[in-house]
Amino acid sequence: MIDVHCHIDQYRDPLSIVKESENKGIITVCQTNLPSHFQIGMRHLVGFKKTRLALGLHPLLASKSSAEIRLFENYIGMTSYIGEIGLDFSREGKSTKGCQLDIFKKILQLINDRPRFISVHSRSAEAEVLHLLSDNKIKTSVFHWYTGPIDLISDIVKKGHYFSVNHQMIKTNTGRKILENIPPDKLLTETDGPHIKIGQRPAVPADIALLEKYISSMWGISSEEASNKIKANFFNIINLLKTS
Repeated sequence: MIDVHCHIDQYRDPLSIVKESENKGIITVCQTNLPSHFQIGMRHLVGFKKTRLALGLHPLLASKSSAEIRLFENYIGMTSYIGEIGLDFSREGKSTKGCQLDIFKKILQLINDRPRFISVHSRSAEAEVLHLLSDNKIKTSVFHWYTGPIDLISDIVKKGHYFSVNHQMIKTNTGRKILENIPPDKLLTETDGPHIKIGQRPAVPADIALLEKYISSMWGISSEEASNKIKANFFNIINLLKTS
């Protein structure tokens, strides 16, 4: 199983989640919201084989990023995994729109030197994110928890990008419609744990199995076939990193 967007550092006991995922053979990409969180997390994840730590700067934290962007520059050479980065022009992020744009453009300039595994946040700013990725020659990224227009999905796919989907999306008609419009070869799975809940508890990487069950039914194939397809999609991106 693959969980490409999980905030391990925000669980009550992060290492227990990592150990459980490693024992179950789950590949987990751990997103960070600030470079200082990446700095802290590095030493805790040394030695784990299936857990990757991503370097991020969340758009809703852009106003706190004067020192953080310098840290981002310092650590950019230490990982091929980037996230969570992007733009958020929803009501929550509208007041920092200008700052977000400045930071996102700066980050894209820093990471466009070679292929990387990039997880992007695009809430209420999907077209802007796609435009800036193209402007900065970012040919492959993963749109995390896409909530934008259905008709923009084909444009995102044509540019070579992927989508990571989660349990919350299968709970709403809009979310399910988005899933149905994502081509199978462009779909990845995520939990966005611990922010998303399964019942009354935070989602964990092992819960990807529940998501795969839904996806397999949607695609009309077995859960094993769906899991293998999603894994192949993930390694299509990883192979780009290896050849750079």
